[in-house]
Amino acid sequence: MALRMTQPTPSAFLPGPRLTLPGRPGGPLAGLRFAAKDLFDIAGHPTGAGNPDWPRSHPVPQRHAWMVQRLLDAGADLAGKTVTCEISLGLLGFNQFDGTPPNPAAPGCLPGGSSSGSASAVAAGEVEIGLGTDTGGSVRVPASLCGIYGLRPTHGRLPFEGVCQQAVSFDTTGWFTRDAATFARVAAILLDEPIPAPGPTPLLLAEDAFALAEAEVREALQAPLAALENLLGGPAQRVSLGTPGELAVWSGQRNILQRREGWRQFRPWIEAANPRFAFNVARNLAIASAFTEAQEVVAASVRERVRARAAALLEGGAVLCIPSTPFTAPPLGLPLPELDALTERISQLTSFAGMAGLPQLSLPLGRAGGKPCGLSIIGARGSDARLVGIAAALEAAQG
Repeated sequence: MALRMTQPTPSAFLPGPRLTLPGRPGGPLAGLRFAAKDLFDIAGHPTGAGNPDWPRSHPVPQRHAWMVQRLLDAGADLAGKTVTCEISLGLLGFNQFDGTPPNPAAPGCLPGGSSSGSASAVAAGEVEIGLGTDTGGSVRVPASLCGIYGLRPTHGRLPFEGVCQQAVSFDTTGWFTRDAATFARVAAILLDEPIPAPGPTPLLLAEDAFALAEAEVREALQAPLAALENLLGGPAQRVSLGTPGELAVWSGQRNILQRREGWRQFRPWIEAANPRFAFNVARNLAIASAFTEAQEVVAASVRERVRARAAALLEGGAVLCIPSTPFTAPPLGLPLPELDALTERISQLTSFAGMAGLPQLSLPLGRAGGKPCGLSIIGARGSDARLVGIAAALEAAQG
């Protein structure tokens, strides 16, 4: 049976009246609007977390989330809160209770998630900035499927204060924009550092990651790759992230770590509130509850292997390229087994940066079959501003 993933009037924003707040007059982001995923606290208003029973069992926030406050202080106006997958558990963007946001770049298709609403609002031009979270790929995936810019920052680079947690060693906050120039303006505020212009930079192309992508996606990313090579001063060196089959292993072990942490986070609430869940969310939580401490120990050792490989590849300031997603936006209405298979394929691409805690920026530079697909650039820990500078320079060079 297919999951119900549509609503009579699909919207990026939560049902009901919009929650709006003005930014500080005259700030550097004045005139820009932003939307916040419904995991971010807004003082005096319940946080919904995509689940009808979350707000009734959690206190109303008394302070804005750090990221919300930062943008308001910089002059941006809050234009509303957006739909998220239930308690952030999802990579494809649907929500059984609040409805599935539309994908403006691929009508009739999934937007990607769990930051689906914020990505949808940005792609539709309803706001200039969308705030999201990325634990297993929930900024990078919707950025790719909706054809916009999206960054998973270095893990721990931005405060997670005032945001519903899922898995503490993977959780990050990120954001979306439609263009790289705006992305850089926001980055300068959130990262609190200048955005540098790129110089000659070693560029790596992960052949095993590209091999996971569909042929039309690989073809669509050839021209953006050539432009990136031209910008950074030379042809990309072909490398492999891991040994044959290792990306699937990393994805599986990341899944164990993330779900174990998620179960520890949500278990007290579940046992106290007995909340309602869509079937797929309840099933995934049940699976998470069955993982053992011994499995977690093994998965943690695998993560150290990923971190060591990342450090070796990115030594000397290299930038790594991979497809953001292996395919373009899937259609609405797929049965659950097909959705599970798609999620597993995506996770083989998102787990590398997630396990290593690296910044990854999805650039909306490819189109395949009339739908967008993203090219990701990954840098060493702390190189977030460098990645943003590359994106801005690449956009400027292409006019």
